[in-house]
This record gives sequence, C-alpha cells and structure tokens, in this order.
Amino acid sequence: MFKQWKEDIAAIRTRDPAARNNFEVFFLYAGFKALRRHRRAHWWYNRKHYFIARWISERTRRKTGIEIHPAAKIGKGLFIDHGSGVVIGETVEIGDNVTIYQGVTLGGTGKDKGKRHPSIGNNVLIGAGAAILGPFTVHDNARIASGAVVLKEVPENATAVGVPARIVRIGDQKISPLDHVNTPDPVNQCISQLQKDVDELKAKLGIQRDTNGAL
Repeated sequence: MFKQWKEDIAAIRTRDPAARNNFEVFFLYAGFKALRRHRRAHWWYNRKHYFIARWISERTRRKTGIEIHPAAKIGKGLFIDHGSGVVIGETVEIGDNVTIYQGVTLGGTGKDKGKRHPSIGNNVLIGAGAAILGPFTVHDNARIASGAVVLKEVPENATAVGVPARIVRIGDQKISPLDHVNTPDPVNQCISQLQKDVDELKAKLGIQRDTNGAL
C-alpha cells in the first residue's frame, strides 16, 4: 500500500509543477485523495462487500467531486489534475501513468451490457471536459483534446479532437505529454486546405481578391 502511495505521489510531482512536496500532495490533492480511497473501495468490492465499497465511493464523490466506481480497474501513476466533475464508470480499465483533467467522463452509451466502458492504455492524456463513451480502447500514448467526445477506438500515438472526435496522427512531431492545447484541429485543417484550393482555382481563372478577401 505504501509503495503504491509513493508511486502515485511521485507521478503527480513529476507532472504537476505546482506540487511542492509529498506532504502537500498527500493531504491536499483531491485527485490523490480520490485515488487512495478508490483503492480501498476496490479492495472491498473484490471481496463482494459491495455496500461498503459503494459507501466509500459515494463519500469520496461528496468530498472531492470525483466519482469512481469501486469496480473500476486503475493502474499505477494516475494523475487526476484538479479533478472536479470527473466520472469513471464501473467497467473502466486504466493503465499506468495516465493523466486526466477536470470534467472528464469515462462512461457508457447506455445500450451495452457487460463491458460497457472504455479501456485506457498507458501514458494517455485526457484533456478537460472530454467524454470517452463506450466499450473500446484508447491505446498507449494517445491524447484526447479538451472537450472531445470520443465514440470509437483511438490508435496508439494518435490525437482525438472534436465532437464527435476525429483521429489526427502526430507522426514525428513531438508534443509535450502535458500539452493538451497545441493539438491539431482537423476541421481547421480541412477549411484551410479548401481555401487553398479555391485560391488556386481563382488564380487559374484570373480572379483576384481585394485586401478584405472578397472577390
């Protein structure tokens, strides 16, 4: 237990420049508090003491604003930053060193039985307000942009942006693991390409635009 706490605290201090020391993280960070209580609730849930497990998770939700079902499986090094409004469903599986920002929902679509929530791989970043809904996998090193609504599988090393989310390959471009702002927007990219094509056609037809962009 203490080893797990040390790993979780170390993960937070590595990814949060505002974390000054271990004492502060242990006593003041809502995300760490919710994770610590979840591990206790999960222990009871696995021993079929479902009422106690849910009682712990409900008290945690009231105290931290973070709701984690006691059946959810969570790996080491999870960092829930700020955390308010985070919801993690019953059949969610989260790998190691995942970062989740406030307002994130890892939920179901309401029409599945059994495994009905997403599985999150290792080193995944999920931006503020994102929703990942359904029984599919977000693979290792993926990034979910803020506000994205993800309804299908996200490949490894890919970025999901938009509503509904679209996949954008990062390729060789290096983006910080904590950068959930500078992510490519496929809609803007498409519009830019269309504008470029229109300008090329106008040039071929000898049509000029004024300084305001009008014909």
